[in-house]
Amino acid sequence: MKNVLLRDLAALVARVAVGVIFIAHGWQKLTEWGLDGTAAAFDQMGVPLPTASAWFAALVELVGGVALLVGLVVPVAGLLLALNMLGAFLIVHLSNGVFVNDNGFELVLALGAAALLLAAVGAGRFSLDRLIAPRLSRRADRQAPRTAAA
Repeated sequence: MKNVLLRDLAALVARVAVGVIFIAHGWQKLTEWGLDGTAAAFDQMGVPLPTASAWFAALVELVGGVALLVGLVVPVAGLLLALNMLGAFLIVHLSNGVFVNDNGFELVLALGAAALLLAAVGAGRFSLDRLIAPRLSRRADRQAPRTAAA
């Protein structure tokens, strides 16, 4: 029971932290740069279908970030966010090395990995997913591998 509570608290902290970052990036694409500016930047970076990609990235980051924050459809949101970061990793950042100050991949890799992990483990008990579909959440808890108590 204690391990489950700690896992749920860790999922909550991770969801909120990663969600806030994605919300900020999606909001920036929509408001600060605008979708036309985002599409122009994507075009310069060699992103295919820059206008469609700008819409996809902005909406997935904003809506997916909110979904992580509140814990709603976390497996779907996490997977879409991870795919978005995979695209950014492969198309834009991989060739620039690791460090973000060189436009490298460290941020997109960390965010993508975190989103994928949340997609795999779910939102935890402190989430809208748990309130809306408690039977699905409890089934996932029962199917989680059990570890021996320390």
